[in-house]
Parts: sequence; C-alpha cells; structure tokens
Amino acid sequence: MIEITDQPIDVQKIISAASRKEAGAVNTFIGTVRNNTSGNKVVRLEYEAYEPMAISEIQKIIDRTTKQWNLTGFAVSHRVGVLQPGEIAVVVAVSTPHRKDSFAACQSIIDTLKQTVPIWKREFFENGDEWVSAHP
Repeated sequence: MIEITDQPIDVQKIISAASRKEAGAVNTFIGTVRNNTSGNKVVRLEYEAYEPMAISEIQKIIDRTTKQWNLTGFAVSHRVGVLQPGEIAVVVAVSTPHRKDSFAACQSIIDTLKQTVPIWKREFFENGDEWVSAHP
C-alpha cells in the first residue's frame, strides 16, 4: 500500500497493511512535525507532491528494498497540505522474516524517500518561511 493523502494518517491502518503472518518483525517509522528548526519556532509546514510520480518513485524504492531485505509486506503513507507541530507527516511500515532486515529496510525506505521522491516541504516560522531540501 502506498498513499499520498491530505487526511490525518491512521498509523494502525499502515501497520496492518504491512503485517504478514510469515513475518517475524514489523518495523514502523513515524515522522512528525517538530516545533522548531535551528532555533526558529515552526508555526506550520506545508507539503506538496506530484502524486503520480511520487507513488511511482516510492514503488521503485519498495521494489529495490524488497529484493535487498526480503520484505514480506510494506505500507507507506505521506501527508500533503498544511500540518501543525506534533502532527504525523509520514509513516513507513515493513515486515520481514527477521528483525535486523526489518530495521534496515525501514530506514532505507525513509532515507531514500526523502532524497528522491517529489514531495516538497515548506516550513513557516514566526519570522518567515523557507522551502526545505532533503536531509540525507
């Protein structure tokens, strides 16, 4: 399951979509909006995406990850629109036969997603705003 949504993310739905009975591990990454960046108070974030390409790029990441770490299941959900500090921006869940692969696969997916998927983040501060590039 891969989704780009303007609605709050249901974390349990993402975990359930990734879970498999043959898996011995389910690993989940939940990315939230923090309330400050480099000492500046974050008022809100705005995410934009080119949805068809974002979904396609996420699928490519999943395909590579499945081959490398033997995923038995996966789910990725990313919010777009206006988000407030504390809200969930992205959830990645994977299942694998063993925990070591589960941790590695989950981290690889989120790190690669941030670098390659056409989802853009704009941070709004009390004293201005800026577009944020990926942080490897």
